[in-house]
Amino acid sequence: MTRILLIPGLICDAHVWNAALAALDGLPVTVADVTLQTSIADMARDLLDRHDGPLVVVGHSMGGRVAMEMAHIAPDRIRAMALLNTGMHPRKDGEDAKRQAMIDMAYDRGMDGLARAWLPGMMAEGLTPDPDVMDGLTRMVCRMTPEIHERQMRALLGRPDASATIGAFGGPMLLVVGRQDQWSPIAQHEAIAQLCPQARLEIVEDAGHFAPVEQPAAVAGLLAGWVRSLSPDLQKAT
Repeated sequence: MTRILLIPGLICDAHVWNAALAALDGLPVTVADVTLQTSIADMARDLLDRHDGPLVVVGHSMGGRVAMEMAHIAPDRIRAMALLNTGMHPRKDGEDAKRQAMIDMAYDRGMDGLARAWLPGMMAEGLTPDPDVMDGLTRMVCRMTPEIHERQMRALLGRPDASATIGAFGGPMLLVVGRQDQWSPIAQHEAIAQLCPQARLEIVEDAGHFAPVEQPAAVAGLLAGWVRSLSPDLQKAT
């Protein structure tokens, strides 16, 4: 049976997928754990080892990087891929120093301090963040530790250029991005779509980098509709 694997992003957990989990109720769905590994490749290999058989991988932000690497390592096992608020480019010039500053902040100010500094820039640009959304995301970040944050940040610094992997992937693909995503803008998803003519690109209004939480009903509806259109074997209950 094909399993749906929801892969969270940087210092994220199942909170990001709450609406998707409800929309996919009755289907074989698992939320991945990517808090222990030290590289994108290790995350991908670990998830492939822990979850047998064919997979539909759904990755948000860093989770999209992991999904793409899984397709690189085991293309025969990845039946379809959904990428949300992500990109395929390798490390950029000057990125090391910026990420190191965030790593230092988590140790110096704690995860609550990091959340307060980091999360506002992840919200929809030009819109006032919903206090309930911010509260839920802050509590999620505070469930993590500076050590988890550092591991994941260093994994992102070592991320591969995924353009060749994306270009070679011929399976169904869904791309979802918030209209006001400042971190992984629409252009990054359009670049992926140019390499994958089979990709369906959906732009979610009034959403930033945390589109699955900022506009949960819209994103969950897109995911559920796409997943349920893939194949009859996904209709089987767990």
